[in-house]
Amino acid sequence: MGSAVERTDEHVREYLMYRGFTSTMKHLDTEIKADKEKGFRVDKIIDQLQQFVLNFDLFGLKEYWLYLDRRLFCRLEDVYRSTVNKLRTSLYRYYVINTIQKGNLEKTQEFFQKQALELQSQVEWRDWFILPFIPTPEQNPAFSPYFSRQWSDTFLVSLHNFLSVLFQCMHILWLNPQPQCYNLTEENEQLRQLLFVLQTESRDQREGDVMVHHKLPVYVQNMDRLGDTELWLPSCQAVQAKEVKPVSSQASTSEPASSQSQQLTNQSTNQPTNQPSHPRHKRIQEHEKERKELFSKPPSQTPEKKGDAGEVEPLGEASSDSLDSCSNSRSCGGAAEGGGLSVEQPFIKLSQEEYGEHHSSIMHCRVDCSGRRVASLDVDGVIKVWSFNPIMQTKATIMSKSPLLSLEWATKPDRLLLLGSGVGTVRLYDTDAKKNLYEMNIDETHPRILSLACSPSGSSFVCSAAALSRSGSVDSAPRLPIPVSGQLLLWDTKTVKQQLQFSLEPEPVAINCTAFNHNGNLLVTGAADGVIRLFDMQRYESAMSWRAHDGEVYSVEFSYDENTVFSIGEDGKFIQWNIHRCGVKQSDQVLPQDATGPFILSGYSGYKQVQVPRGRLFAFDSEGQHVLTCSSTGGLIYRLTNGEPALESVLSLGGHKAPVVTVDWCSAVDCGTCLTASMDGKIKLSTLLAQKS
Repeated sequence: MGSAVERTDEHVREYLMYRGFTSTMKHLDTEIKADKEKGFRVDKIIDQLQQFVLNFDLFGLKEYWLYLDRRLFCRLEDVYRSTVNKLRTSLYRYYVINTIQKGNLEKTQEFFQKQALELQSQVEWRDWFILPFIPTPEQNPAFSPYFSRQWSDTFLVSLHNFLSVLFQCMHILWLNPQPQCYNLTEENEQLRQLLFVLQTESRDQREGDVMVHHKLPVYVQNMDRLGDTELWLPSCQAVQAKEVKPVSSQASTSEPASSQSQQLTNQSTNQPTNQPSHPRHKRIQEHEKERKELFSKPPSQTPEKKGDAGEVEPLGEASSDSLDSCSNSRSCGGAAEGGGLSVEQPFIKLSQEEYGEHHSSIMHCRVDCSGRRVASLDVDGVIKVWSFNPIMQTKATIMSKSPLLSLEWATKPDRLLLLGSGVGTVRLYDTDAKKNLYEMNIDETHPRILSLACSPSGSSFVCSAAALSRSGSVDSAPRLPIPVSGQLLLWDTKTVKQQLQFSLEPEPVAINCTAFNHNGNLLVTGAADGVIRLFDMQRYESAMSWRAHDGEVYSVEFSYDENTVFSIGEDGKFIQWNIHRCGVKQSDQVLPQDATGPFILSGYSGYKQVQVPRGRLFAFDSEGQHVLTCSSTGGLIYRLTNGEPALESVLSLGGHKAPVVTVDWCSAVDCGTCLTASMDGKIKLSTLLAQKS
């Protein structure tokens, strides 16, 4: 820690010199020379807070505490927020008591005048507003404990201990990031090389060809998620795995094999000897054997490990007993002929984790543009903002009094979240500051905000508002002849004002889903009348529209090249449309009901929970060649083909006990992350390794 502090001091000196703050730098040098502990000083923070209190500096006290909250307290879990609030309340009371004890009644009244708006709604301050008007408050039973020396000492010791533990336990200290980052970067690179060597060796040894050294491809060198702790392989295990492999007796293969063995040994000996402990260490060890089998088993045994190597399944529900069908498929056949991991096998499932903070069915689950955070919304109106790299951690919890129906991440800045309610309002929420920035009233006659989409520039967003309608059901009741009325509105994010209302022809109808293309010049929408509408966002008018589905359109997205549009509808079809030829299909595929909804979860005594589709029903990988869809037991990944059938099943993610109702695919890097959310409130995060030819 001493070297880290000295390094930080040097950075501060450079900054002061750059800004020309010479007098400040002299004071800094003087205080550094007088400092003997060369480390974190909690007592200095407590002294500074006491100095603000003794000098009656309310503004300085608030700013100092706000800085601590912004730099330290906001990084804590939500369970510690109540502790922080109690300490802040005690600090304010400590200030008020000091003003009364020093006889400065003017400062006492000033405190309540300036803090009235903030404190009047808090229950713990309700009785304190009469304090300036009590002749002898130290004798009042309600306030006398706060005038005792014991209370003030207890508060200061509690604050001191809280800050001490906070600094010691937080593993995101900014004082010493460089050695840790360097070690992690070095370990990541070694693990990437180790994984590639094992894959190459496994293929080449089975083919019986001469082993050659390969240069690491670009996609492996740039794979950030490969350095995650899910692929942590201790050096001793890596060496053992290398030693037990059979060595070919042919003279042509012995020299490359020994060369590669020496290379692997060198990589293992360069790894750090003290591996960092991790909460998921036990689970990693349990999966270690399966991963070794993945890279070392003969091709005939590979299909036995379902979910790890990615079995091929039919378009309907996964079959659990057919090795013959797997061997006849393209993917498994390629593996048999190639003698290893087939180049046609697009993904390997490296790991699957569960986020279980929700207690009711999920409606939406979206990852932000940077791939760092996830926002998930359940039917109870609870929103969780959480991260998954390097560990799963809840960043914010949003409780809403009014029902919430939609959410969407803003693009710039990506910390903002748009929340659509069922009472005609849209909120702009700051996930870092954990507060609402704005609340926009959309339309009282169309209170249900069904869909939100933010433009790629971040300057505006599209809002779909609908009138009240029937709840979703799976019975055979006749459909209403007139679709639900709706509006499609464009709002300016900066001015927080409505820019315009789009014309919906032939009649105003509820828009269920919306999506922009990459530059925001086109907007595609799917409506309750089964019509897809394509809007020109430069002219703000409809460019074309066509009837796409028999029933409602549930989900719609642009293709990777943006020459086509994909949609899923109530009729259970997954259709690709050519946007250059209005209403022309390029492919048409029928999906099972568990991929399109309505979703049904059976309970005790014949009880059935039914949920109509709300969130995203499909998502593409980074190259638009594969699509992730819902199923009754987890996500299903298909390969998009140009022939018949239009979809070819390549991988079942599994892991769910309830129907998956919405999906998302974070494809910022080749080692992508699939999100699948189900009706039991569970969200599975599956990390995939993309196999490139």
